[in-house]
Amino acid sequence: MKNIYPVIFTPDKDGYLIEVPDLEILTQGTDLGNAIDMARDAINLTCVDLEDDGEPIPAPTPIEKIDVSKGTFADVGPGTVSLVDTDTAEYRRSIETKTVRRNVTLPSWIDYAAEKAKVNVSKILQEALIKELGLTRIHA
Repeated sequence: MKNIYPVIFTPDKDGYLIEVPDLEILTQGTDLGNAIDMARDAINLTCVDLEDDGEPIPAPTPIEKIDVSKGTFADVGPGTVSLVDTDTAEYRRSIETKTVRRNVTLPSWIDYAAEKAKVNVSKILQEALIKELGLTRIHA
């Protein structure tokens, strides 16, 4: 699922304090780039957890309805609202690296030739499926 959430970034002495009001997320980042990455990661992780638990994922609040002065870190200093995009399907692919066992039926002559050539059939099958399905390789 793709979404875009409003996020409040509040600078402090150590970097940025981060709040995602719609998902009740609080985190921090060392600089603005890291803060955006941390916000995106926290949003994706929260949404994946909600999906896995069968819970509804809150819809993003329109950015113009976010009141920075009511944010958790408002007393630290002025914050800025920005939008952070998320993609839970892409996030899942990046974190779920377990392998699954599938039985594949091959003609015996292909199996023999692959074994004789010391070809990794699983690897070739994975690469062919990635290409056929138009997927992006996340892990080598």
